[in-house]
Amino acid sequence: MGETSSTLPTAPAVTPRERRRAFRDGLESGRLLRFPGAFSPLVARAVADHGFDGVYVSGAALAADLALPDIGLTTLSEVADRGGRIAQVTGLPTLIDADTGFGEPANVARTIAVLEDAGLAGCHLEDQVNPKRCGHLDNKQVAPADEMVRRIRAAVLARRDPDFIICARTDAKAIEGFDAAVARAKAYLDAGADMIFPEALTTRDEFASFRRAIDAPLMANMTEFGQSPQLDTATLSDLGFNLVIWPVSTLRSAMGAVDELLTTLATDGTQVPVIDRMQHRSRLYELVDYAAYRAFDDDLVNFDIPGGTHGS
Repeated sequence: MGETSSTLPTAPAVTPRERRRAFRDGLESGRLLRFPGAFSPLVARAVADHGFDGVYVSGAALAADLALPDIGLTTLSEVADRGGRIAQVTGLPTLIDADTGFGEPANVARTIAVLEDAGLAGCHLEDQVNPKRCGHLDNKQVAPADEMVRRIRAAVLARRDPDFIICARTDAKAIEGFDAAVARAKAYLDAGADMIFPEALTTRDEFASFRRAIDAPLMANMTEFGQSPQLDTATLSDLGFNLVIWPVSTLRSAMGAVDELLTTLATDGTQVPVIDRMQHRSRLYELVDYAAYRAFDDDLVNFDIPGGTHGS
């Protein structure tokens, strides 16, 4: 049997603690961090390969991938399992959407412990009532501010790694107004939150005003088809935001391509018209790192990597 030539790439060399430290350092750096959403581990690999700063796991995208609406139907087990699988395949920090914490303060505390154990670098909790709604839908309801403060305190007390980022999301702007959202953000920071996520701001000026009002890291949500304007990274950097997410963009792009393919198959009886828009097999093999597995041990892992033609 031959000697092992490399480490099997089942997990990144960077530990969860190191990823959390890198995330906190990035938030303190003064530059804008870019976290595209990933709904699967393979997408997370692509995010890392394109040089982004981190990975975001959207509750809306996770629910949609399970063919569920984003109305609080997913469970902590489902979220932690998918989030952990995504976090484990890159060396980047992964931030996950933890909705309202899956229950009362004791549930929130357990949520933080479970997400830490899964290798996540941080999560955000929101101040909606249970069951929550997508942040860009109408008829949202927010919980009393003191109830959200208790959620945050429970999260802070439960974390074992002080570098695990606890982000507080407020949906209050759409319900109680801008000033109330700012007041809530300050209360959440006093409770121990590391970062604020003001959801569904509707103008560039509101983003700028929130930055002026809050002296802490801020996260911007650049989802498509929502209530917020599509601000580019240069603008968000100029406004002083610390993190931007594109939560559902990869899922929407992928499903758009799936619909196009299925329409073509139904009408033409062949995928040939869209093959040139598919990811090539060689690129897929690059992302899943066939070469590293092949190099692991020629005697244990005995296969050849197919060459550059379209195929399975």
